[in-house]
Amino acid sequence: MVPLLIHQFLSDAVSHTLILGLAEATHLAPKSVLEACIFATVLIGFIGIILKRNLMMKTLAMDVMSTGVIAFYVLVSARPGLFTPILAEGRDVAYADPVPQAVILTAIVIGFSIQALMLVGVMKLSRDNPTLDTHEIEQSHTP
Repeated sequence: MVPLLIHQFLSDAVSHTLILGLAEATHLAPKSVLEACIFATVLIGFIGIILKRNLMMKTLAMDVMSTGVIAFYVLVSARPGLFTPILAEGRDVAYADPVPQAVILTAIVIGFSIQALMLVGVMKLSRDNPTLDTHEIEQSHTP
């Protein structure tokens, strides 16, 4: 059954000359495919934060979710036909706004520092407890 499905998928991919898979198969714009992938990344990170019990996995899931949010912001602010804002004489073109770039760089730095702070907290908890399981830590510290 599975080899038949794989064969059918590969034959469809070759017959439609799919490069990205989903974009040409369903006639979606590449930007909407990227939006779906970014939304899936944010959703996977959010589900990881909610469902995982290991603190390291929660930290990793938060990093995945923040990466998805940053990628979505970049996708929204990206527009074709804009040039780098470098002054040159004789060029009358549309320049890119540098503010979203500065916001993204700031978000990356803040995300990195939050992740480092969370890892320090996990290290402190691991010294006091033999496990990183949140359920067991909660049980051992309830009065």
